[in-house]
Amino acid sequence: MPAPARQRCHAVLAGLVTLATAAVVSLAATPPAAAADTWTEIGSDRADPLTESQGLASVEVPANSPNRYTGIGTVPLGLSTRGWNHVGDPDASYDGHYIEPYQRDDGNSKMFRVRAPGGAWSEYVHALGPGEALNNSWDAVSPDGQWMLAGEWGTMTRLLVFPTPGVNASTSPSANLPQVSAVGLDHAVRDVQGCDFSGPTTLLCSSDDPDGSLFGITKPLLRIDLSAPPNGSADVSGHVTALRPLPLRSACPGGFEAEGIDYDRRTGILRVIVISPGFCVLTDSKTYKFSLG
Repeated sequence: MPAPARQRCHAVLAGLVTLATAAVVSLAATPPAAAADTWTEIGSDRADPLTESQGLASVEVPANSPNRYTGIGTVPLGLSTRGWNHVGDPDASYDGHYIEPYQRDDGNSKMFRVRAPGGAWSEYVHALGPGEALNNSWDAVSPDGQWMLAGEWGTMTRLLVFPTPGVNASTSPSANLPQVSAVGLDHAVRDVQGCDFSGPTTLLCSSDDPDGSLFGITKPLLRIDLSAPPNGSADVSGHVTALRPLPLRSACPGGFEAEGIDYDRRTGILRVIVISPGFCVLTDSKTYKFSLG
């Protein structure tokens, strides 16, 4: 083959190799695809930025109990003056114990504030374990009522398991609330703002992930399927699936914030709070509602 022809052939082959290499690299860098979405948006309500901006929970006992919300304006003055100045996404047990997660700006503990069905409040403090993050974004009570999951901010591969304060007989406001086991996740999650059980081994979670590199979408609705119901004697594993991006709709441009989540067992309705950017935090922040399609 003449030299010019050989040179042209080598150039073509080099170009093909470069394209193939780029395709392999691109494929390796592609985030996992999201699963087919099974939740259909059915409506929304305005979320008040002061009292409904952090989380929400449906409460089954006593009968006809109203849904409860948390926000900056729901933190009692007595708690904030003692440093507990941030409340996260709450949950409630089947028997009506309502639990709010609290954190402070410094220190080595986090706190869960519990309202018994009769109306009395109590506080359960947890001393941080080695490597445990200070923040306390959410709690989720298992369907049997005995175990409570909680999460940490940032990129995490675990969820924490506690005996449910006020429900599990091993707990007391006068004793440290211990972490007893964990849920090991098969895929990292980022900035989870809330989780709730939709079944004995299924969690639905809202993520405020602004990056999108973990699942290929930002602000995802996640499903975590547990290998077994959580318990206090052994860790369980969790398979993570991204179901869909949460709605991000506002008259204002800018960054949204995905907040708490609630699955109402009585109606089968899933609700997720999304806070709007800028001035529109006051006008069009929403609690979106979904049903199984």
